[in-house]
Amino acid sequence: MTKDIQHNNDRRIIHGSGLITDHDVYLFKEGNHFKLYDKLGAHPAVLHGEPGVHFAVWAPNAESVAVIGDFNGWNRDTHKLGVRWDSSGIWEGFIPGLEKGALYKYFIVSRNNHFRVEKNDPFAIHMENPPKTASIVWDLDYSWRDEKWMQGRHENNALSSPMSIYEIHLGSWRRIVEQNNRYFSYRELAEHLVKYVREMGFTHVEFLPVMEHPFYGSWGYQSVGYFAPTSRYGTPQDLMYLIDCLHQSGVGVILDWVPSHFPSDEHGLAYFDGTHLFEHDDPRKGYHPDWKSYIFNHGRREVQEFLISSALFWLDKYHVDGLRVDAVASMLYLDYSRKDGEWIPNFYGGKENFESIEFLKCFNQKVYECFPDVQTIAEESTAWTGVSRPVYAGGLGFGLKWNMGWMHDTLVYFSKDPIYRKYHHNELTFSLLYAFTENFVLSLSHDEVVHGKGSLFGRMPGDDWQKFANLRLLFGYMFAHPGKKLLFMGDEFGQWTEWGHEQSLEWHALNFGTHQGVHQWVKDLNRLYRQEKALFEDDFTHGGFQWIEASDYRQSVLSFLRKGKNSAEQIVVVCNFTPATHDHYRVGVPAPGLWKELLNSDAQSYGGSGQGNLGGKKAEPIPFHGHAQSVDLKLPPLGILFLKRQ
Repeated sequence: MTKDIQHNNDRRIIHGSGLITDHDVYLFKEGNHFKLYDKLGAHPAVLHGEPGVHFAVWAPNAESVAVIGDFNGWNRDTHKLGVRWDSSGIWEGFIPGLEKGALYKYFIVSRNNHFRVEKNDPFAIHMENPPKTASIVWDLDYSWRDEKWMQGRHENNALSSPMSIYEIHLGSWRRIVEQNNRYFSYRELAEHLVKYVREMGFTHVEFLPVMEHPFYGSWGYQSVGYFAPTSRYGTPQDLMYLIDCLHQSGVGVILDWVPSHFPSDEHGLAYFDGTHLFEHDDPRKGYHPDWKSYIFNHGRREVQEFLISSALFWLDKYHVDGLRVDAVASMLYLDYSRKDGEWIPNFYGGKENFESIEFLKCFNQKVYECFPDVQTIAEESTAWTGVSRPVYAGGLGFGLKWNMGWMHDTLVYFSKDPIYRKYHHNELTFSLLYAFTENFVLSLSHDEVVHGKGSLFGRMPGDDWQKFANLRLLFGYMFAHPGKKLLFMGDEFGQWTEWGHEQSLEWHALNFGTHQGVHQWVKDLNRLYRQEKALFEDDFTHGGFQWIEASDYRQSVLSFLRKGKNSAEQIVVVCNFTPATHDHYRVGVPAPGLWKELLNSDAQSYGGSGQGNLGGKKAEPIPFHGHAQSVDLKLPPLGILFLKRQ
């Protein structure tokens, strides 16, 4: 490739700097280059002994591409990139003397109808704070101190390990009212959030998307920066510091990631080079009617490479421990949220989106190939088979799947006045018919406390005492049920009102004893969950669960066993979903001896009435529920008991 220099006062541009090799282009054109973040975008480099920045962008339908920025007065004619000779559609150039912190965009003129537009860099690793839209020349230099976590995270992320996830929107976890209601920075969160999560006993945090997004009200789900953390809270290194601190405290980090759709903002990916480059050109496939956003063309190999490179980027450069993939159902079905005539059937006339299905399989295979000690998690709301099963076994390849069915049925049940619950008993027991068909995460997420749904506390029936008791029972039932756990911020202390992204959580609620009780209950649930193997070790097979009594609908009581892989690891769980105390309620147990009351949600320390079993009950040789031994229990009102043989 020839080199040429364009002079412009004190700066010039050099075409063909050599950062992108012929092998890179070969892989790119084959559809097998999944670390494009090392090649495309803006990279500080040294060429012929001269420091500067190498720029590269994929724009195959452009007639010309120029780098504009604060360093050249945003002049569209000064620094024009050269197109590679190899038909890759990549434009590149090296600008000597340019330094970290320079603002830039690409000015693209399309060869189709001379479409002219200023675009953000799709591979930018740092961007201006919205509403500003320029990309920023930056680096990812950071001295990590999480070696211990990284060496052992295969154990912390294993399916046989406890996983209690605290879901967080960074901008509204805590705000400083005295400073114009501003949100915490990444580094302030590292100081306050890390300590809080560790004290509460959560094993992981999950951040709503941190990727740069123009509209704050999208919570990050309308991303334009697939390689750039939002600058609202600081620099890339500041986010690295937050993740590093969490790791050093023994807490894993999961990021929400959105490979299904992207916003229509002019500076973003939409109509990037004057053509529908990243999105489908037909709106019946390329435009989402609910979210008013463009849908990625997963059938295009360059788009697959872009997205998978994004996934690997966060795992590689930011040491992230998992990716929760948003809106998987919208990717699986061509008719998702569309009426008849508004979608295009597949080759066989069906509604399955084969291109997106293959993309998801490729994504999961590449993630686990490169990072076998992380987890991918699907937010998938249908009965699609094998979401969390390996690709070689016919599945999509995810490690885990949100259990949306359990969430829906459980919240519907808990919203009922207890007097009617006996007529809805099956809404609790139904989940165990399919609990082991996938590797499930039980999610009480942000989606359940927005858009007029109210807070979880507000959705509980009865007076305030019953609301708090129901909330403690709900959380206890979730921690006892097979599956990993996810709880959205604010739920852990019974926030009064639904979540609002423009304001802090209602931390002042912790001035009241009832909220303190819920807070302590969640802390103790996390402690018990992490120390008792029966509650997490065998979440995904029938061997980890056994009903004791599932059909006592008249009294709205459930009892069951959670079991570890060692037969000695067994926990008896008994739930009373009514406000009536049940005296002398007999429950069959698998062994003689004293069955200690490990946790009781009705304890006075949690704000309960103090009904219980004086620390435990000794089993009697009275056959019951198919067991040779049984215990005579007092079941507290709207309460749950965890018992273990001593």
